[in-house]
Amino acid sequence: MFILTMGLNHHTAPIDIREKLVFKETEEEMALVTLLQEKSILENVIISTCNRTEIVAVVDQLHTGRYYLKRFMANWFQMDMEKLEPYLFFYEENLAVNHLYNVTAGLDSLVLGETQILGQVKHAFEVAKNTQTTGTLLNKLFREVVTFAKKVHHFTKINENAVSVSYAAVEVAKKLYGTLENKKIVLIGAGEMSELALRNLAGSGIQDITVINRTKTKGETLANQFQAKVGRYEELNKHLLLADIVLVSTSAQEPIIKHMDMQLLMERKTGSMLVIDIGLPRNVEHDCSAIPNFHLYDIDDLAGVITANSTKRQRIVSELEETIHAEVQTFFEWEKQLGVVPVIRELREKALDMQEVTMASLENKLPGLTEREYVQIGKHMKSIINQMLKQPISELKEMSVEAEADASIDHFKRIFGLTGETKTLEKEQAETRSNA
Repeated sequence: MFILTMGLNHHTAPIDIREKLVFKETEEEMALVTLLQEKSILENVIISTCNRTEIVAVVDQLHTGRYYLKRFMANWFQMDMEKLEPYLFFYEENLAVNHLYNVTAGLDSLVLGETQILGQVKHAFEVAKNTQTTGTLLNKLFREVVTFAKKVHHFTKINENAVSVSYAAVEVAKKLYGTLENKKIVLIGAGEMSELALRNLAGSGIQDITVINRTKTKGETLANQFQAKVGRYEELNKHLLLADIVLVSTSAQEPIIKHMDMQLLMERKTGSMLVIDIGLPRNVEHDCSAIPNFHLYDIDDLAGVITANSTKRQRIVSELEETIHAEVQTFFEWEKQLGVVPVIRELREKALDMQEVTMASLENKLPGLTEREYVQIGKHMKSIINQMLKQPISELKEMSVEAEADASIDHFKRIFGLTGETKTLEKEQAETRSNA
């Protein structure tokens, strides 16, 4: 069994590629089940956010696992494998687990230390677990990384004063206009990113903010938190005509702000307009950037602002490297011990069988024993067995993480006369596949 991660993120792929490779929330379960049916894939979790699409999988062979993960992605998104491959990264075993720890703690995010990714990883794991595409390894791994990430945010406070995408958007606006006083802001969308943006906008002293959302009640709920106005989605262009700054963050799969509409609108508009698109897929047609006085920024354009303000959090990341390394080592020590669980179980069963035979013989040779005496003798014998087995089992666990583990375990089995069926984990993986 091997842990293999494949994916693409803001480090490896530009936004025009990332936006084509986002798993829709409504298709998550189908994607997980489809991937599990691929050869070599034994477990899988799919993490899909605005800045990354990653698959964490347990595979029976690394080489074939790589191929079938790539094939799945290419088939799912109807893209040639050769065109997809340059943007993909692969991490195996220790590097894969180390990467997941960094991702979940927000240490690999565009916004260093942000907490949103923790919730996204938890969601991805819960969906996979409920869809029965996880098993022994990934269940253990994801529980550990989520717990670790929570501790990181609690003890290091790395997320405090984080330079968020929405914060960067405000900084870009200040750079363009100097002051944001008397500027009219239109916020399109009412999700989590929009709420963060509105919090930063309101904190900058901006008074004239209008929230527009397809679902009016959701837009009203967000606007009421910040004493903002609510606009009708059907009158979007009317509001844009009056806006100085537009921030767009919706879950739409196609652009909602079109080049042709904006060209006509900007011909009628007095002054410039700053449009910040933090949706993925993008909500604004990229060609709009060519329109005079239409200043368009997307997530990748904001990266420079974010990076410049992350020095302090980068120091915390460096300090966490050793801690993450230790967590990774602990996980793989646990994984190696999985192979000796059947051996330990057989050793215990063999000892208990011997106790049962001895107790039956004792009953025949001492027929006058009361039931209470018989039970007490049985308890003492079991206690002796447990004490006798404690050291051998401890040594066996230590052997499982040594360089010559297989030879040592085989030697242990010969000493105690054990067959040591060690394919319990593989059997569980097979059951996971058949049940999915």
